[in-house]
Amino acid sequence: MSSEADMESKDRQQAEMDKHFDPATYEKRLQEWWGEEGFFEVEAPSDGTSFCIMIPPPNVTGKLHIGHALQTALQDLLTRWHRMRGDNTLWLPGTDHAGIATQLMVERQLASEGTSRRELGREAFLERMWQWKEKYQGNIREQLEQLGASCDFSRERFTLDEGLNRAVREAFVRLYREGLIHRGEYMVNWSPALDTAVSDLEVEMKTVAGKLYHVAYEVADGEGNPTGERIVVATTRPETMLGDTAIAKHPEDERYHALADKTAILPLVGRRLPFIDDEVVERDFGTGLVKVTPAHDPADFEMGQRHGLPSIQVIGRDGKMTDAAFQAAGPEFAGLDRSAARDLVVEKLRDAGHLVEVEDYTHNVGHSDRGGEPVEPLISTQWFCDVSGMAERSLEAVRDGDLALVPDSFVKTWDHWLENIKPWCISRQLWWGHQIPAWYDAEGNVFVAHTVEEAAEEAGCAPSELTRDPDVLDTWFSSGLWPFSTLGWPEETADLDEFYPTDVLITGQDILFFWVARMVMFGLHFTDRVPFSTVHLTGLVRDAEGQKMSKTKGNVVDPLELVEEYGADALRFTLSILDVPGRDIPLDLDRMAGYRAFGNKIWNATRFALSRVGDDDRVVAPKEGGEGDGAGLDTTGLAAPERWILARLSATAAEVNQRFADYRFDEACNRLYHFFWGELCDWYIELAKPALFGDVGEDERPRVGDVLLSVLDRALRLLHPVMPFLTEEVWQ
Repeated sequence: MSSEADMESKDRQQAEMDKHFDPATYEKRLQEWWGEEGFFEVEAPSDGTSFCIMIPPPNVTGKLHIGHALQTALQDLLTRWHRMRGDNTLWLPGTDHAGIATQLMVERQLASEGTSRRELGREAFLERMWQWKEKYQGNIREQLEQLGASCDFSRERFTLDEGLNRAVREAFVRLYREGLIHRGEYMVNWSPALDTAVSDLEVEMKTVAGKLYHVAYEVADGEGNPTGERIVVATTRPETMLGDTAIAKHPEDERYHALADKTAILPLVGRRLPFIDDEVVERDFGTGLVKVTPAHDPADFEMGQRHGLPSIQVIGRDGKMTDAAFQAAGPEFAGLDRSAARDLVVEKLRDAGHLVEVEDYTHNVGHSDRGGEPVEPLISTQWFCDVSGMAERSLEAVRDGDLALVPDSFVKTWDHWLENIKPWCISRQLWWGHQIPAWYDAEGNVFVAHTVEEAAEEAGCAPSELTRDPDVLDTWFSSGLWPFSTLGWPEETADLDEFYPTDVLITGQDILFFWVARMVMFGLHFTDRVPFSTVHLTGLVRDAEGQKMSKTKGNVVDPLELVEEYGADALRFTLSILDVPGRDIPLDLDRMAGYRAFGNKIWNATRFALSRVGDDDRVVAPKEGGEGDGAGLDTTGLAAPERWILARLSATAAEVNQRFADYRFDEACNRLYHFFWGELCDWYIELAKPALFGDVGEDERPRVGDVLLSVLDRALRLLHPVMPFLTEEVWQ
C-alpha cells in the first residue's frame, strides 16, 4: 500500500470516513493516483530479489471477458503480495495482434464500405489495420485498470512492435538455419471464408445432425473387368468421393481377404481403386471398409502417404468444386458450392442405383471459430516447424521438476500431447501479422534472412529481383516468444537479466498446448531455460448452474458491469475464493453480493475503530511483509482478548502467506474472510467495546486501542492483494 504522506500531498485523504460504503467513490480515483505516482514501475538492475509475471496478452481489439477478469485478479494478487514482501516486482502487460480476429474485423468494415483488402492492396490495407489498432488498443488497458491491475504500463508491449518484430525474425531465421523449419505440402484446416489455414485452436468442434450415406462400389478383377460383386462404404461427405483413390480395410479382417487382388470401381467416375490394408481402419465401424480421399481428410492424407496414393483435390480453397471434380464427374459440378455438390452427388448415386441407404447421423464437425463455417481439410503448401526435439525437452522439464503444473492433474495430458506432437503449421494466408522473412528469386529458390539485403547477398542478385513470401506467421509463433522477447531478447538487456526466467504463469487450461507448451519449447530452445517455474491453470468460469457461458444461452457476464454493480474488490474476491485448482468456477452473483457486504463490514469496522480510538499515529510499524503478531507493540500485561486476537492474527498471517505461496487462493481468501468477519469484527471488536467506551479501565484492559489499530493495520495488509481498492482507502 502507498504512504500516507504521498496521499496527503495529493490532497486525497478524506478527513473522515463516509458513513456510506460505495466503491465507486474511490476505485477510479485510487487507480489514477497509483498510476500517476508510478508505484508499479520497477527498475533493472536491482540489488533485491526479483519477481516477474507476464500477462497472457489479450487480443488488441478485444473486450475482456469474465475469464480475463479471473486471471487478472489472480495475477494482480500475486504481484501485490510479492511487491509488499519487498521483491522487485514486475507484472508486464501487453496485447496480441490476433491475426485472424483483427483482420476479420477490418475486412468486415471494408465490406460495409463496398470495398475489400484486395481492392485496397496490401500496403493500404495494413495502414487501415494500424489505424484500427491505434483506435482500440487503449481499451484493454482501461479495462485492466478498472479491475485494479497493478501492471508496469511503462513496459507495455505489442506483438507487432519493432522489438518483438526483431525477435520473431531472429527466431525464424535461427530455426530455418538449424533445419527445423521447412516449406512443403501437408494437410491443414482451411477456412474458405477467411481464405487461410487455421490452427487447431481456431477450430471449434460442433455436434451436428447429419446423414450417413451407404454407397455401393462395383468390384473388378485384376484385369479391370466387373465381377458382379459390390462392396458398401459409408460416408458423411459423399461430395469428396469424387477424389477417392483407394478403399481401405483392416489387414486382419477375414471378410475381405478375397479382395486383395481386385479393385473397386468409383461410382459416377469409373476410376479403379485399389484395396489397401491399414491398421487404422476400425473393423467394427460400418462395413469395415472405408473410402480413402487423401486430399480431403487428415487420416486419409496420412494413409495416402504410407501407401503412396495420389491426391485428387475436388474442393478448392473457396469451398467450391474444382476442375478435377467436374472433369471426373461432369460439367454440372463446375463452380458448385460443396454443400450443393453433396446434394448433386447423392441425387446421381440414387439415380444410378449406388445409394444403398441414408440414415440420420450425429457427429462432430470442425468449424472456423472466426468465419463460422465448416473448415475444409486441404493439402496446402505451408511453412512447418519441427518441434519434436523441443517437445522432448519440455517433457523432461516437468519430469525433472523444473516446471510445475498446478494442478498436477494436467501432467498426463501434457505428456500425451507432447509425446504425440506433429509438425506445426506456422504460416497463415493473411496480411496482418509477422510477414515470413523469406524471399524467392525468379527460379523459385528460397532465401531466408533477417532482411531483403541479406537475402539478396545470399542470392547474388539485387534486392529488387527478389519477391517476398506473402504469408504471415501463426499468431502463436510470436506469442511463444513472449516471456523473453518482451524483455529485450535477442539482445542482452538489463530487463532480461533481472526478470528472466519469470516466476509463474497464470492462464486458462484451454491454451495449455497452443500457448503454454510453445512458450516452454521456445524458452528451452532459445534461452536454454524454462520461461517460468510454475503454470497455474484456471478453470472455465461458468454460470451459477454450471453451464458454459455463451451468447446464444444469454448467460454471458460482462465483468465491467459487475464492477459497476458490486465493485472491483467484490468481483476479485469472488473469483479468487472460487479458484479451486482443476475445477471450473460457478459464478454465483448472490455470493458476489455477499462479498460486497463483506467489504461493507470491513468499512464499518474500520470507521468504528477510528471513531473510538483516534488518529492512527499509534499504529506500530509491522515487520516487513506485514506478518507477525504485533511485533513492536508492547504486549506486556495485555488482557486475554488482546492476546487472543494477536495470536489469531499471527496464525492467519502465516496461513494466508503459505496459501498464496502454494497458489491456493481459495483457501487463503476463506481464511481472510473468516478472520475479518468472525474473529475480528464479530468477536474482538465486540470484546473491545467495554474498554473503548470507558466501561473498563486502562489498568484492567491496557492498550486496547493500540491493539485494535495494529491488528486492523496488519489485517488490511494481508487482504490488500485481493481487495486493493477497499484496503487502500480505509488504510489511508
